[in-house]
Amino acid sequence: DGYIDFMEYVAALSLVLKGKVDQKLRWYFKLYDVDGNGCIDRGELLNIIKAIRAINRCNETMTAEEFTNMVFDKIDINGDGELSLEEFMEGVQKDEVLLDILTRSLDLTHIVQLIQNDGKNPHEPEQEAEAAE
Repeated sequence: DGYIDFMEYVAALSLVLKGKVDQKLRWYFKLYDVDGNGCIDRGELLNIIKAIRAINRCNETMTAEEFTNMVFDKIDINGDGELSLEEFMEGVQKDEVLLDILTRSLDLTHIVQLIQNDGKNPHEPEQEAEAAE
């Protein structure tokens, strides 16, 4: 319906943190398939990757554009500019680099730590101590 209620949020969080690879990939696919047509196009993937990186700071050396191009170059088997669920699942599972980057981009461990620490960064004391030295 275009909105996430609390139970959907908790279910997604649990899946991303504890789900099996194929479960995660199906969820990722749904996330990237913005218009819900059953395929991911370059624009959809690029926009979601940019949004994820804005929210979930990651230390990737590859730009969102480079990553999107790499995904399509590697797993768009029929070259139609869209990824079906089957292409996405098979392609990502066969490519350790893609799987690793996608998994890291949606790693929510630090968000869970913030929630557990009442919104405080658990690494702040370390950072403050380093700054004082």
